[in-house]
Amino acid sequence: MLEIRPYQFWFVTGSQHLYGEGPLTEVANNSKEVVSGLNKEGNLPFGVEFKEVLTTSQDIHRLMQQANADENCAGVITWMHTFSPAKMWIAGLKTLQKPLLHLHTQFNRDIPWASIDMDFMNLNQAAHGDREYGFIGTRMDVSRKVVVGHWQNRNVTAKVSDWMKTAVAVAEGDNIRVARFGDNMRNVAVTDGDKVEAQIKFGWVVDYYGIGDLVEEMDKVTDEELNALYAEYQELYDLPAEASEPGPIRDSIVYQGKIELGLKSFLKKGSYTAFTTNFEDLHGMKQLPGLAAQRLMAEGYGFAGEGDWRTAALTRFMKIISDNKGTSFMEDYTYHLEEGNEMILGSHMLEICPTVSATKPKIVVNPLGIGGKEDPARLVFDGQGGDAVNASLVEMGGRFRLVINEVKAEQPKMETPNLPVAKVLWKPQPSLSEATEAWIYAGGAHHTVFSFDVTTEQLYDFANMAKIECVVIDEDMKLRQFRNELKWNEAIYR
Repeated sequence: MLEIRPYQFWFVTGSQHLYGEGPLTEVANNSKEVVSGLNKEGNLPFGVEFKEVLTTSQDIHRLMQQANADENCAGVITWMHTFSPAKMWIAGLKTLQKPLLHLHTQFNRDIPWASIDMDFMNLNQAAHGDREYGFIGTRMDVSRKVVVGHWQNRNVTAKVSDWMKTAVAVAEGDNIRVARFGDNMRNVAVTDGDKVEAQIKFGWVVDYYGIGDLVEEMDKVTDEELNALYAEYQELYDLPAEASEPGPIRDSIVYQGKIELGLKSFLKKGSYTAFTTNFEDLHGMKQLPGLAAQRLMAEGYGFAGEGDWRTAALTRFMKIISDNKGTSFMEDYTYHLEEGNEMILGSHMLEICPTVSATKPKIVVNPLGIGGKEDPARLVFDGQGGDAVNASLVEMGGRFRLVINEVKAEQPKMETPNLPVAKVLWKPQPSLSEATEAWIYAGGAHHTVFSFDVTTEQLYDFANMAKIECVVIDEDMKLRQFRNELKWNEAIYR
């Protein structure tokens, strides 16, 4: 389901006519070789296309207009091989609406000590050509990513690769469409918000539907479709012994299959890539979607519970960045406050994505305890261990703030036989107390997106591209400085 356009990134090189045709031809040939090397050896997730060497303001402006108009162009990579007077770039940079990466590199890795002369010096001027270009970007407050180093170095191509993934997720913003079944949970503040502003800022579309619209699609599901899906459940998961015979356990699992097929059909017809549900709004349904929501998330759909459209969209966004690996809707549920071993147990009523699972998921059927409906089937598993991020996108009155906490997850060692939900266990950095104090000061929500594969840098790049506030809680965070940062940001972003 995680299908996206065949995106490419345009590579343009800056220079000027002062050097003459011979050097400009060499600049173009060097640029083509750099692009060829990036495509062949860079392990990049998307292709790079060399466009041209730009030497006039008119050509720069024209190319940026073309980049804006090309749906398959996800961003522009610029490099000043020689000295490119930056006033030439003003009109183009004012025009560009796509993500921009400033690659500060040079064609040669080493200085040719024995043969270096002024011809070589005049041709290989990125060391100060890129500084001239960098100045105008800063003067104009252009949102951009700067990557420094030789284009063949792995750390350089890794940074370019990560930036590409974020740029593509931003480009996909217009295709992040959330179907909201019911409103948000009544009286909850953080899941509400300005859907119009989100569409203006990110391109995300949020549409409301009554639960009856989903029930109508569920009623079209055939027995043949359900039998085929149930066979898939049997192949992928451990099922309760009671499911082998007709009865309430099997019926509950089959009903989740009906929700899954109905949901998938509804979302596909409306070109929706994310959705929300609400246990307070289940008119016409026997169960809250549990197994159904988990499986659709595992296919790449964004999801959040209780009508939280913003976290559903962020889930889809981060699944695009991660290629749908190790990324799930999450909630900080309860604490383990043993001194020196403080941890957070993350879960939700039903819906944690199995892409974060360390164990083979099993289907269980248990009461939900709220909502007044039948016992829903859901996948239960233990989460992986490893470095991860927990991210929350909140509204601060006309503007957005992205809150990121770096965490160290641990695969649970303790058995929880009476807990019928998937669980993830982690230690927030720098500590549970400091991280949680900072999170609360920042207004971070209880709903988050948890990912082993999306990095802090990628989310920071997203905030930079979207020009929204971003605060990071990591092992180097100092609480007093963090609180001051929130105050400074209040002045900057309001």
